[in-house]
Amino acid sequence: MSTIESIQVGTVVTEGDPDTNDVAKRHWTSAFNKTAIAGAAAVTTLGITGDHVADHKHHGGVDKAILCYAGAHYPAWQTEYPHLSFAGGGFGENLTLASWAEGDVCIGDRWQVNDCQFEISQPRQPCWKISRRWQDKTMTKAVAQTGRTGWYIRVTQEGSLTAGDSIELLERPNPNWSVRRANNILFGREVDRAAVIELMNLPQLSDEWKAAIA
Repeated sequence: MSTIESIQVGTVVTEGDPDTNDVAKRHWTSAFNKTAIAGAAAVTTLGITGDHVADHKHHGGVDKAILCYAGAHYPAWQTEYPHLSFAGGGFGENLTLASWAEGDVCIGDRWQVNDCQFEISQPRQPCWKISRRWQDKTMTKAVAQTGRTGWYIRVTQEGSLTAGDSIELLERPNPNWSVRRANNILFGREVDRAAVIELMNLPQLSDEWKAAIA
């Protein structure tokens, strides 16, 4: 069992230098920067009410309604990047979780949290916006290399959440397919063709991820 450490939502903002190609300073429009909310958060099939998406082509939607991240990763990031100050929501996540990380959860896991139900749909594929958020060119690559990516969940039953709520695992249909192992397939750390085909055929895996590993 795990718990929700904090809940974050973000609004769309535009900032940066439109005349540079520097990934750490480039012009961007994003809702990556999240703010913690107190009290109950309403949850729909498209995510947490009040959370916005700037790039609907690559973010949001039913399969990527809510981004989860392991709170246990933050001490490691703080050690590796001591000049930065990390806190929940720092990697754009909506839910910062206690106890569970990528090796502890699997594709297709079904959760009960308060009156909500969720299903893990895919790992988060890190993009340049992580480096842009922290103004450090190495950050996105470090997320991929360490496997500290986070993961997305789809909402199968709407309701509300509050920080401190417990997360109950209802079902684990794919115990051999942790989020960490799925990351290893995408980033070439596991190259067995049969494993790739098996992952692609998981019914709970999002179509986007199936296309990415095809």
